[in-house]
Amino acid sequence: MGAAATHQPRVKGVSDAYAQPTAAAEPTSIGDLAQYTTLRLGGPARRIVTATTADEIVVRVREAQDDVLLLAGGSNVVIGDAGFPGTVVLIRSRGLRVLAEDETSVTVRVEAGEPWDDLVAATVANGWSGLECLSGIPGSTGATPIQNVGAYGQEVADTIVGVQVYDRVTGEVTNVPTVDCGFAYRASVFKYSERLVVLSVDFRLARSPLSGPVRYAELARTLGVSVGDRVPADQARATVLRLRAGKGMVLDPTDPDTRSVGSFFTNPVLDTAGYELLRQRAADIGEPPAWPGVGDRVKVSAAWLIDKAGFGKGHPGLEGVAISSKHTLALTNRTGTASTDALITLAREIRDTVQARFAVALHPEPVLVNCTI
Repeated sequence: MGAAATHQPRVKGVSDAYAQPTAAAEPTSIGDLAQYTTLRLGGPARRIVTATTADEIVVRVREAQDDVLLLAGGSNVVIGDAGFPGTVVLIRSRGLRVLAEDETSVTVRVEAGEPWDDLVAATVANGWSGLECLSGIPGSTGATPIQNVGAYGQEVADTIVGVQVYDRVTGEVTNVPTVDCGFAYRASVFKYSERLVVLSVDFRLARSPLSGPVRYAELARTLGVSVGDRVPADQARATVLRLRAGKGMVLDPTDPDTRSVGSFFTNPVLDTAGYELLRQRAADIGEPPAWPGVGDRVKVSAAWLIDKAGFGKGHPGLEGVAISSKHTLALTNRTGTASTDALITLAREIRDTVQARFAVALHPEPVLVNCTI
């Protein structure tokens, strides 16, 4: 990688707010947290404050001490009807800068609050390849390493080279290199601990008008190419956006199916014995869709399990919650007036029925705050 850039090239499509000093944000009015989540669910917080820079994030977290909840895009969180009894810090830091570049690659640092799809659009516009298949995913950039966000054959772990964090134990701001991020399927060292607060993320991207190799069969078919081929990155992005929109996975205020957290359950990863048991239990309905995992592990389709357990698209729950009419994995607050308890009740019913029918445990993908299934 080349030496650190001494200039700040104009970056298309990304806000110029990087590292701009602002006055400390005052606490906002207290209200239900539903307004800050894509599910439109969640009760009140004791206190809500806003942080618009990395420094402000650190200050606000220190002030709140142990009783803090970080919210950015609110697209991967389910908050209980009782809300949160402490301080909610709204992450609103924005911007991107080039750290290093050479003829073949560019390394960029992106603030935690930068909207993820704005970033993906900017990378495509600037001729940087590596994130295009992650188009249309709601939420913020700082949330992506926590979940190791992935879709259509790409994961952020493929391009992240470092994550800047505030360590709440040592009180220091430090960089976590990729090797120490513990990236796995929808998991990382950041997901299971409140110790590390993500401030910004570094990505190394290829300088290329072409996408990375297309790895996802559905995407390849839609593009009319073979798995492993490359296509113009803007074509890959546009196609992914269409595919996601067709599944209700691109936020649209006119579409109640998008009032969700996307996929509510992760695809189960089974060992050989678990997969063979699943095949036996499903012998009367067909071969369970599966993909090779690490070692002898097998990843199976949660959507297939849910559907075959009797929960098809549009399956209703209480108070207007329902499975999406477009995607079996998404649970929706279709009316916008449901309670978190109603959503959790449906999730619990799905989980328990799948367990009883197939002996496979489903695990929620979003973060559950003051609620549990």
